[in-house]
Amino acid sequence: MQDPNADTEWNDVLRAKGILPPKEEKELTEDDIVAMVENTIENKAKGKDMSDMGLDELNDIEDDIDEEEERIFEEYRRQRMAEMREAQQKNKFGEVREISKSDWVTEVNKAGDGIWVVIHVYKPSIPLCKLVNQHISNLAQKFPSTKFLRSVSSVCIPNYPDKNLPTIFVYHENVMKKQFVGPLAFGGMNLKQNELEWMLSQTGAVQTDLEEPPKPEVKDVMNIAIRESAINRDDSDDDY
Repeated sequence: MQDPNADTEWNDVLRAKGILPPKEEKELTEDDIVAMVENTIENKAKGKDMSDMGLDELNDIEDDIDEEEERIFEEYRRQRMAEMREAQQKNKFGEVREISKSDWVTEVNKAGDGIWVVIHVYKPSIPLCKLVNQHISNLAQKFPSTKFLRSVSSVCIPNYPDKNLPTIFVYHENVMKKQFVGPLAFGGMNLKQNELEWMLSQTGAVQTDLEEPPKPEVKDVMNIAIRESAINRDDSDDDY
């Protein structure tokens, strides 16, 4: 049997003839109203989605909205402004800044709530330091919500040993979360950018899309070498 409440031309004819009772009106929910408002705004905006509109565009169509729509529209606009402010706050860095000893407290210890700080202590004459500087320059652009800094060792930490360079300190809300000290910590001149990205992601400083380490961990490499050495010794013993 055909549903008498279905939206069909035949049912419309039967209602017009009085054979079927008038269709029961569905009570509108808040979600229905929001959908209607968004549909109205989308039509007035020539099909452009509200989430893709700037504040000026939202203001341009505000005068064409009735009282109920205006209430929901205003709420939506406040939400968009908050989202834009939050995005701007999170993405306010995007480059590596050079600092001195006098800047350390302000830039590192007092960086602010929720701010991750990655600071590279280096010396320009050391090749590995140059390589790390290149990598963090690219990573700063990739992760603009993280503050990337660098400072010459003799400027920020007097008498800091060259053997400890490069050094990277990772801070979060005035707490040092991790330190990478010396060439071995970085794998020498073979260090790739994605490897450094992975190292920083393990501290929480950046949110990487890498799903696994770009190369085996140092401990894994050592274990493999030990196992291969043991196998080689066993083979040598069998020869006698």
